[in-house]
Amino acid sequence: MTRTFYSLRYFNYRLWFVGALVANVGTWMQRVAQDWLVLTVLSDDSGFAVGIVTALQFLPVLLLSPVAGVLADRLPRRKLLIGTQAGLGVLAAGLGVMVLTETAELWHVYVFALALGVVSALDGPVRQTFVAEMVPASDLPNAVGLNSTSFNAARLIGPGLAGLLIAAVGPGWVFIINAVSFAATIFSLTLMRTRELHELPHAPRGKGQVRAGLAYVRRRSDIVVIMVVVGVVGAFGLNFQLTSAVMAREAFGKGAGEYGILGSILAIGSLTGALLAARRKHPRVRLVIGAALAFGVTMGVQAFMPTYELYALLCIPVGLFSLTMMTAANTAVQMSTEPAMRGRVMSLYMMVFLGTTPIGSPVIGWVSEAWGPRWSVGVGAIASILVAVVAALWVKRSWHVQVRYQRLGRPHLVVEGPGERHAHQAERAERELAKATLAKDEAQQGSETA
Repeated sequence: MTRTFYSLRYFNYRLWFVGALVANVGTWMQRVAQDWLVLTVLSDDSGFAVGIVTALQFLPVLLLSPVAGVLADRLPRRKLLIGTQAGLGVLAAGLGVMVLTETAELWHVYVFALALGVVSALDGPVRQTFVAEMVPASDLPNAVGLNSTSFNAARLIGPGLAGLLIAAVGPGWVFIINAVSFAATIFSLTLMRTRELHELPHAPRGKGQVRAGLAYVRRRSDIVVIMVVVGVVGAFGLNFQLTSAVMAREAFGKGAGEYGILGSILAIGSLTGALLAARRKHPRVRLVIGAALAFGVTMGVQAFMPTYELYALLCIPVGLFSLTMMTAANTAVQMSTEPAMRGRVMSLYMMVFLGTTPIGSPVIGWVSEAWGPRWSVGVGAIASILVAVVAALWVKRSWHVQVRYQRLGRPHLVVEGPGERHAHQAERAERELAKATLAKDEAQQGSETA
């Protein structure tokens, strides 16, 4: 098996990958249907209303992530995931029934968006840390990259399929299909071989666990830099549901099908970035900053595109750089964090990454109404460029970064400072843990054979 798909040789991860792919397709279909329902049926083409729905869906991440991180570090992660996936399915079915019976109003969508956000806030940290239980620590970067591949393959399929279904049968049935898709993830979780899971250490019960997670992150300047970059880009740049909808409908006069196609084209770049990420062993802070800068530049160019076709074409590099930034940030944080702290650290990461959306989405929605749809794209581009430049300058000054060129060997351009050396040390500790776990498994297999 090639290095790109190396983690698929593990039975439990194969189950997870297939189940998550089906559920992710349904989730992307619902996102498109929900925004289109709000924009065209329940409001008068209000980008602000779409921004409010997005904000309500991500607001619980900002409020509940620290608690969710403690649960992820303390409780059985597989059982937690079964519960959260079931909750997401029930909520999708409820909204679908209301739309099909023509009883749904805008405030109903607001309530369902908030409820979905609550369950998603509990689901996120568990989902992130559970990946490390399905594969050895040495294969975690590959598994995280393949997770992104699954997510973005779904993004490639889901929006276009949603656009066709909305035009054919309406958004209500899209919600029902999404509800059914969660059964695939639940089924894959119940079929897993629990004896083959690499169970991470669980945090003991006690007070001050959230504070301990905050203190850990405060001591890690590399994680803080990553969080600042993804927080700003996530708030103002990663609002594709909103910006694609207003650009398709208002800037280019297109319908639901063309809106869905924009999501699918964006996913071409994202899927490419995910496949490249699956081959990358040790992503660094510099990759997160560089990808954020490239994302801002390409998005800025995209804002000026005069036709729908050219705008759609620029979705490919925008998707590539955004996914590169997200996957590099996710993997770098996970790989450099102590296993017993991983749930809490990832919950704080998710809080910053997704929790800033309630701040950014209404702002971007207001910008689209007040200044026009192109500025909703342009503001995200400006914010991304600024945070990348500021982060790069801070890293260079504070970490005393050294840059040197080596003609022989790769990478040719070597960038290293105290912050990255800290990450190297954490990775070495992770590899030592993986070796100890492997030796324990081999010893246990030997005793069972005897």
